[in-house]
Amino acid sequence: MKEKNGQLMKIAQAGLMAALCYIGYAVFPAISASGTKIHIGNAFVVLSAYLLGGVYGGLSGAVGLSIADIVGGYAASAPRTFITKLVIGLIVGFVAHRIAKLSDEHDHVYVIRWSAIAAVCGLGFNCFFEPALKYVWYTLLFPNADKAASAIKALIAITTYTTIINAVINSVIAVVLYAALRPALKKAGFITAERA
Repeated sequence: MKEKNGQLMKIAQAGLMAALCYIGYAVFPAISASGTKIHIGNAFVVLSAYLLGGVYGGLSGAVGLSIADIVGGYAASAPRTFITKLVIGLIVGFVAHRIAKLSDEHDHVYVIRWSAIAAVCGLGFNCFFEPALKYVWYTLLFPNADKAASAIKALIAITTYTTIINAVINSVIAVVLYAALRPALKKAGFITAERA
């Protein structure tokens, strides 16, 4: 019974984080540049992976930001969004929990350092993965020469700084939020060593 309640609690927490991912994208202004948007939804994907682990954190981001795409009129990009946000969560969760064991007891400097490393790994990888996926999407899966050319241009130019700016902003926000929330969440039992 306790295990079932724990699983239910984790699903509820994932739903809450999915809602925060949605809000980070849909409510706060997004600036479009070269087909990429600057928003803080990815910060909540990273935060979800810190708090829930890679699988649940990635799924939270994937669901929340895919819904934001659908509601915002970008339904065609929702499947790619789902994949990219899931991958961000998996990478951040892997680095934070499998490598750094971030949910264990550590000093503040260790937590900041490894949460920053995990965020940079996940969002840095996304700087290359998202345009590469878009290119594959529009050349192999749903051929569209104009969109494929746009994707390869973005891949070569790393989306004209926008993706990197987005990654830096979201990394900083996620690390600051995690550092601020971690002591209270740890005390409340929300952060446990079993996150992975």
